[in-house]
Amino acid sequence: MSPVNSSHSHPSTFILTGIPGLETAHIWISLPFCGMYIMAFFGNLIILYVVKTEQSLHGPMYYFLSMLAVTDMVLSTSVSPKMLTLFWFHSKEIDYDACLIQLFFVHCFSSTESGVFLAMAIDRYVAICNPLRHSVILSNPIITRIGLIIIIRGVLLISPFCFLLNRLQFCSNKVILHSYCEHMAVAKLACSNTIINAVYGLIVAFLVVGFDVTFIILSYVLILKVVFRLPSKVARIKAFSTCGSHICVILAFYIPALFTFLTHRFGHNVPLHIHIIIANLYLLVPPMFNPIVYGVKTKQIRSRVLAIFQLNRLF
Repeated sequence: MSPVNSSHSHPSTFILTGIPGLETAHIWISLPFCGMYIMAFFGNLIILYVVKTEQSLHGPMYYFLSMLAVTDMVLSTSVSPKMLTLFWFHSKEIDYDACLIQLFFVHCFSSTESGVFLAMAIDRYVAICNPLRHSVILSNPIITRIGLIIIIRGVLLISPFCFLLNRLQFCSNKVILHSYCEHMAVAKLACSNTIINAVYGLIVAFLVVGFDVTFIILSYVLILKVVFRLPSKVARIKAFSTCGSHICVILAFYIPALFTFLTHRFGHNVPLHIHIIIANLYLLVPPMFNPIVYGVKTKQIRSRVLAIFQLNRLF
């Protein structure tokens, strides 16, 4: 039976369009995307290396930063190689199973990144509001459990996306108007009713983003209450500086994520190429931005990285 027959459950392959309407500019668009991916991959690799080799960085904040670095590397790598081959070599086809695997990694590690941001907010809350018990409250076994819970949550919530797509009947249209596989972008190709997919997607968004953002905001409200009570102006500035970089990283992740999510469901008047470009930036900018922010703002990481590059110059 032909894979495009309307009675077939799904096609053997999908066709990715890249950025609809800007096909002639794919080569030029690919250059900053490629640069961002390279910076994201090697920037996070350096963060992991520095945390692993520097004994003074073996603490809760840096363990969570390492989790963030791994998540960013997986998230950007899940889409960038295929997207760049599409832009450079017009390799538009993607196997059905590969498409499901890609969308699983995109959504699962987006959920993981959100969970890590919540864990980092809790770490900042404990460090500022209860500094004497910081290492006791966030001991290594507790950090390990938090990391496992974040990953398990992502796997359990995102796995049903693949099963929900498998139950759909796909017709002749197998063109995904996107540069990577995303749950609703694939579901829109189905002939059968996708209301369950849409509703479950909203539930997952509420459970992940709604829960995490609520408690991140709560953590920072409590932090600010403590910071404003500090008698020393220097201590207040230091606390604001520590939290400020974290808030910038959080906003860089959640703002494009929220835009992408809402546009898929309600933004019918948003030009498609704008939506797709922002969806790509959502998976590339935060992974590139995070190591830069934490590398510059964290003295121990900054000095260690500078020492590595100075040593390399000597040889």
